Formats: sequence, C-alpha cells, structure tokens
Amino acid sequence: MKKNLAIALFSSLLIASFAACSAETEVIEVEKQVVVEKEVIKEIQVPGETIVTEVVKEVKVPGETIVVEKEVEVEKKEKGLVIYSGRSESLVGPIIEEFSVLTGIPVDVKYGKTGAMVSLLQEEGSKTPADVFYAQDPGGLGAVSDMLSPMSREVCNIIPSWAVAPRAADNSCKWIGITGRARVLVYNPNTTAEADLPSSMEDLTDPKYKGKLGWAPTNGSFQAMVTGMRIYWGEEKTKTWLEGIVANEPIVYPKNTPQVAAAAADEIKFGMVNHYYLHRFIADNGENYAARNHYLNNGDAGSVVLVSGAGILDASDNKDNAERFMTFMTSKVAQQYFATQVHEYPLITDGVTPNRLLEDMESLSKPDIDISQLGDLENTQALLIEVGALQ
Repeated sequence: MKKNLAIALFSSLLIASFAACSAETEVIEVEKQVVVEKEVIKEIQVPGETIVTEVVKEVKVPGETIVVEKEVEVEKKEKGLVIYSGRSESLVGPIIEEFSVLTGIPVDVKYGKTGAMVSLLQEEGSKTPADVFYAQDPGGLGAVSDMLSPMSREVCNIIPSWAVAPRAADNSCKWIGITGRARVLVYNPNTTAEADLPSSMEDLTDPKYKGKLGWAPTNGSFQAMVTGMRIYWGEEKTKTWLEGIVANEPIVYPKNTPQVAAAAADEIKFGMVNHYYLHRFIADNGENYAARNHYLNNGDAGSVVLVSGAGILDASDNKDNAERFMTFMTSKVAQQYFATQVHEYPLITDGVTPNRLLEDMESLSKPDIDISQLGDLENTQALLIEVGALQ
C-alpha cells in the first residue's frame, strides 16, 4: 500500500499604517490548513483492467492569527502654507524661509503690492488658496477684514493693543501687527538746516517747495497715511492739503527707496517715506550717508506709526499651521530679525535688542488714530484720483 501526501497552505498579510510616527501592528492570518490524505485500499485484478478503490480523508487544522507588533518610523509631512504677501521678498523672504526650516512646514509665497493682494483676495473670495495675508500696512488688512478668521487670544495678547485689530468679547482678533513703521520726511542735512525743517505736513504746501518735494501716491503706506489724515483732519482739510501738494508739482516716485536716494543727491528737499528705508542706505554706505529722517513732533497724521501685519483667511483649511506662523512672527527670533536686519520697530521688546539707529518709539509723537480704521483705501484712492495725484 502506498501513501501520497498533498499539503495546501494559504496565507494573507494585513498591514495597518498611519501618516505620523506611531506603533504599527502587523497582522498575519494563517488560514485553515487542509491535509488531504489519499489511501489506496486494494487493487483488484480483473481481466483487462485494474480497479483501484480510494478512501479520501480530510484532516482540518484550526486556523490561527499571528499578531506581531513593531515600531515603524514614518516621516510626518506637514501641510504646506500659502501666504499672500504685500511685503517685498527682500524684506520678509529670509524670515519666512527660517520659519519653514525650523518647523518643517513648506511655504509658498505670492508677492505683490498690498493693494494688488487685496484686489486678488476680493476677486477670489471664499475660493482663495491663501492661508495667510501679510500686508505692509493696516489699511490692507482692514480692507479684507471680513475675509479673515478670528485668531486665538493667546496670539492676539502678545502684541500691544494699539497694534491689533479690535478684540472680540473672547479677546480674539482678526489680525495683528508684526512690526512698527513710522512715517517721516527724509532730507539732506548738508543742504537743509534743522531750523528749516517743517513742523507739520501742512508746511509742505508752501509754494517755496514747488518742484522740491517727492512722494509715491501709489504706495500702500502713503495711502494709509492719507487715510489717517481723513480720520484725523476730516475729508475737506485732507483734500485741501492734497491739492496744495499737487500744486507744488512734486516729483512722483514708484516707491520709497528712490526718494531717499533723491534726497541724498539733493534732487528733492523732502520725501515722504517710512523711516527704515534710510537705515538700509546707511547700512550699505556708512553713517556719513547724506540723508536723515525728520520725525514730526506735533502729533499730526504725518507722524503716524503704521504696522505691517497679518491675518488668517477664513477660507483656509490649514489654520493650525497658519497660527503657528503668526506665533513665530511675534517670537524673539523674528522680532530681532526685523529690528536688526530690516530696521523696523519690533512690537515685542522683551528680550529683543533695539536698533541703535532708531529713535525710541515711545518718544515718537503719534497722532491719536485707531489704526484699525485705516482700511478705507477705496475712498482714499478715489480722493487721490479726484485731486489729480492718481490716474
């Protein structure tokens, strides 16, 4: 009697995995084994044929599940952050890159003028891919405040109250200031004595300055200053001032930087700029550079301290990482970068070394203006068009 043994073995493997680093469980299921035993009982010799009779037995072995636990390191991938920036890449690109390196969060930044970013956000509406709007002035933030999501009070309370959007009952806010930026007049100290410096913006309408002034009416900070004038002076006085400046035939520049260079070259008597542009020239050319800032001390709208700031879009599906970005930008690391490298006023002073070239911000004569009200850019631009400052 001969015995033939046939064994069939089947198995399946199930692996459960997770996106983050975790303890994974490897499950191995061994199905029931079936042993088929064939036994030849007898052979009967019949003339002309052989009849073989078989008895088939099935032996079932109970199946079992083997569970193996093991630690598997899986790299967690952070969701990328999309930022619309009204601030130039040369100013904020390095610190945004630092945020990405330190957190591992990929960042995609779209750069442009603050006004252009506002228009783009309004056009895109709830379909915008942006998670964060980073503006060079509060006017831009105010213009899209209805598109911004409230941030936690932990973020809002870091910044001084004057540099934050109005807080809700729960102390949340829709945007925060990141740095302070004072409006000043830039001039050449070699050709203009301190005694001859104007005491207010109104002095600039004097006909003696005809052809000797510089301004950048398309610039967002300039428009925010004019919006502040409308709030502080009223519509009529602001319009009269603008008409007086236009009558003096100012030289029009696309932005602040060339006004500083023009003042140093004695091509203009005064330029209307933000304070920090001069300090970049001094950093590159030394302290003998032939231009200086004049801070108006009468508290009128021309001495307003604006803020660059940011808010989180309500349409964002990445608000956690967006808030991490906001927290980082108000950290000592970022605030020191702005003070030292960009020459702006840090809004967090604890642990941040002040820039020795800057006037103490507490000594500046700021007008009593709620900067959260500087969002009415549309009517400011309409006024600039009306007086002939914009086309």
